[in-house]
Amino acid sequence: MIQLDEKAYFYLLPIIPVMALAFFFLQVWKKKTQRQFADAKLLRRLAPNKSIFKPALKLIFLLLGLTFLILALVNPKIGTKLETVKREGVDIVFAIDVSKSMLAEDIAPNRLEKAKRLVSEIINQLASDRIGIIAYAGQAYPQLPITTDYGAAKMFLQGMNTNMLSSQGTAINAAIDLASTYFDDDEQTNRVLFIVSDGEDHSEGSTIDAVEYAKQNGIRVFTIGVGKPKGAPIPIKRNGVVESLKKDNQGEVVITRLNEAVLSEIASEGNGEYIDGSNTEAAVEYIKELLDQMDKKEFEAKQFAEYKDQFQWFLGIGLFFLFLDIFFLDRKTKWLKKLNLFNEHDDA
Repeated sequence: MIQLDEKAYFYLLPIIPVMALAFFFLQVWKKKTQRQFADAKLLRRLAPNKSIFKPALKLIFLLLGLTFLILALVNPKIGTKLETVKREGVDIVFAIDVSKSMLAEDIAPNRLEKAKRLVSEIINQLASDRIGIIAYAGQAYPQLPITTDYGAAKMFLQGMNTNMLSSQGTAINAAIDLASTYFDDDEQTNRVLFIVSDGEDHSEGSTIDAVEYAKQNGIRVFTIGVGKPKGAPIPIKRNGVVESLKKDNQGEVVITRLNEAVLSEIASEGNGEYIDGSNTEAAVEYIKELLDQMDKKEFEAKQFAEYKDQFQWFLGIGLFFLFLDIFFLDRKTKWLKKLNLFNEHDDA
């Protein structure tokens, strides 16, 4: 298991390609300028010991040195001891709507990004609960099984988008049916499903049947609404630029609306509650209070208890390459010149 202490230093990495490009354009400019004063043969005679390849090699050493120094600043840590610990918590599954209607921008920046932020903030408030993630549109897809790895959960969460499922539509029943298979602990007294959606449901009456089945399996179904009741069109974008708006078969612009009635009915039937997700802070705080009031089940979980710093290896390698850059000269190496490995004749 690898842990990164200071991820912010990764923002320094773009310096590396910028320096490489700057070197390339500098070499092009130098050659162009030299041609204005003398031809190539004369320049080689004026500087017979200047190497062609060594400036590029020195740059490679410099860039490698800087890269490893940046990685040293990030300070990767490796888990060295895996132990089993006792934890108490609730099993929670998040079913997130990734249908095209979630691209509507009636709530900033759009419904899907709002949903992802809501779930991420809820995860931040958890202490020892187990979580799972489901993506659904016309069908449901298991994104992350029940786990205590919140870092992995956030990674999978950020990767969710409306193109990940080929089957479009909004089948909430499919998400509920899949969630019912997620809870693998028969002794867990509190099983919670959060459906994060705008409430559009194309599965009609079968959704209530799915809720009833989930309830029979001890799952409480909560719904979180994202969007506005007045609705908004669905933008079709290319490279972040709106090209058009989604239209129906009659050529009319489709307006998608938050259907609070459907979400409220699902929550009511599922022994849960409907939560308005328009205010992230208020929704997260309310959900935290709900979870805190639930009985916690004790379970065993494996986790790394000891981590060792690894920055010294990256620091050492980085300094090694920087020393090579400093002590490497631009002139030709005599013994290499004699061996002629790099074809460095007098005209090279």
